[in-house]
Amino acid sequence: MYYHAFKYVLLGPGLKVYYDPWVEGEENIPETGGALLASNHLSFSDSVFLPLVIKRKLVFLGKEEYFTGKGVKGWATKAFMEGVGTIPVKRGGGRGSEDAIRTGIEVVKGGDLLGIYPEGTRSPDGKLYRGKTGAARMALEAGVPVIPVAMIGTDKAQPIGQRVPNRAFKVGARIGPAVDLAEFAGRHDDREALRAATDRIMKAIQELSGQEYVDKDAAIVKRGLEKAQKAQEEGTE
Repeated sequence: MYYHAFKYVLLGPGLKVYYDPWVEGEENIPETGGALLASNHLSFSDSVFLPLVIKRKLVFLGKEEYFTGKGVKGWATKAFMEGVGTIPVKRGGGRGSEDAIRTGIEVVKGGDLLGIYPEGTRSPDGKLYRGKTGAARMALEAGVPVIPVAMIGTDKAQPIGQRVPNRAFKVGARIGPAVDLAEFAGRHDDREALRAATDRIMKAIQELSGQEYVDKDAAIVKRGLEKAQKAQEEGTE
């Protein structure tokens, strides 16, 4: 209920009019039943604009820290995350990853749409990076479709570090038909099957977005870029 109030009372007449985001292919989202919307991840605002342009309720999994902040900023962040349908989960490998996957499976088995970013983090340079296998595992174990999504222009409207999107850049979402994963049915514990299924999902996203694909982990690339930037800054001091 809070989600719908936030979306239609605030996001709808406010952000939708102000930014006028567009959507293509919304008919590819099933009208009922659980499904995963697997998207590229260019900007923090992806999680704002994607729920805004589709009719069905969409929830995300978000790091627990978004819900535990202190003071006014912490309260505002928590309220915003709850407003856009974010479910808190612990991040990291091991038990944290497993808990996130179990939560995601419960969401889609319950008949809801789950938004997920297979890259695991925002792209550091606008390219599309190798997907993690969690989305494929959720879809195969729950028996729900994976709908590929390409967010367009959000990296220009809100680059990393910018707080508010710039409406001078038109943003939108391009949604494709469900990825055919039939050959992997029942193989949610098979690592090779999960890797192949994930690569197929990423290929579908890439075809929609037109991004250059890089077969590397985005988080590792991001850390490398940050380390290089820090070394350069220290060298100029």
